[in-house]
Amino acid sequence: MCTDLHNTMNKGILYAIGAYFLWGLFPIYWKLIHNIPALEIIAHRITWAFLFALLIIWIKKDWQNFKPALKNRKILLTYLIAGVLLFINWLVYVWAVNADFIVDASLGYFINPLVNVILGVIFLRERLRLWQWIPVGIAALGVLYLTISYGALPWIGLTLAFSFGTYGLLKKTAALNSIHGFTLETGVLFLPALLYLLALEYTGQGAIFHVPAYQTILLILTGVVTGLPLLLFGAAARLVPLSTMGFIQYIAPTLQFLIGVLVYGEAFTHDRLIGFGIIWLALAIFSIDGFRVRRKNHLPAPAI
Repeated sequence: MCTDLHNTMNKGILYAIGAYFLWGLFPIYWKLIHNIPALEIIAHRITWAFLFALLIIWIKKDWQNFKPALKNRKILLTYLIAGVLLFINWLVYVWAVNADFIVDASLGYFINPLVNVILGVIFLRERLRLWQWIPVGIAALGVLYLTISYGALPWIGLTLAFSFGTYGLLKKTAALNSIHGFTLETGVLFLPALLYLLALEYTGQGAIFHVPAYQTILLILTGVVTGLPLLLFGAAARLVPLSTMGFIQYIAPTLQFLIGVLVYGEAFTHDRLIGFGIIWLALAIFSIDGFRVRRKNHLPAPAI
C-alpha cells in the first residue's frame, strides 16, 4: 500500500516537472510570433488546443467516458470557470512576453507556489507548519516592496499568480481526468474563439496564412504546445499535494526569468533585485523546511 502510494506520487512529480519545464521555455515560442496580436494568438491557442484534445479522445476511443460530463451542469460550470481562468492567464502572459515584460511575468510564477499554499489551506484544509507560514509573509513583503518601487501593483505577476493558482485548485478538485477536463475547458471557449478568428479573416486582419510560413505553422502548433504541458499538469494536480506542486513550479519561472534577462536583455534594476530577492528568500525558506521535514520523517526522496 505504501509502495503504491509512493509510486503514484513519483509519477505525479514526473508529470509536474515535464509541465513546468515546457512552460519555462514558452517565452521563446511566443517571441517567434510577437508581431501577431496577443488576443489573436490566444484565439488560435483555444481553437487548436480543443481540436488537439478531441483528437486524443478519438485516438483513445474514449467518447463513452466523456459523454456523461456533457450532461452534468455542475461539471460544465466548473470547467467554464476553468476555461475563463485559462483565457485570462494566457492572454496576460502572451501579451507580457511580446511586450518585453518576461521578467514581470516570471514574478507571477515565483509568487504562484505560495498562492497555491494559501489556496490549499483555505479550500482543501491542508495544514501548514510555522515555517511554511513565515515564507508567505516574507513573499508578501516582497510584493509590497515591488509595489512601492514601481509606484503601482505588479499587476502582471499578481494576475498570473492568482488566475493560475485558482485554476490549479479547480483541477485538484475536478471530477474529470486531465484529457476530459482539458477538452471541456477549451471546448467552452472554442466557438467564441473560432468566430473571432473567422471575423478577423473576413475583415482581412487575420494572420494565419498571411504571415511567413513558419509563423503559420507555429500558430497551428499552439494546440500541441498548449495541450501537452496542461495535460501533464492536470494529471499531476490529481496525484500530488498542492503545496508540493508549488515547490516544483519553481522550474518554470526560473527558466522564464533567465530567458528574459539573458536572452532578450530585459532590464533587472536594483529595485527589482531587492523585490525578487525577498521573494526568493521566502521560497528558499519554504523549500528548506520541506526538505528538513522529509528527512526528519524519513520519507524517501522522490524518484526523479
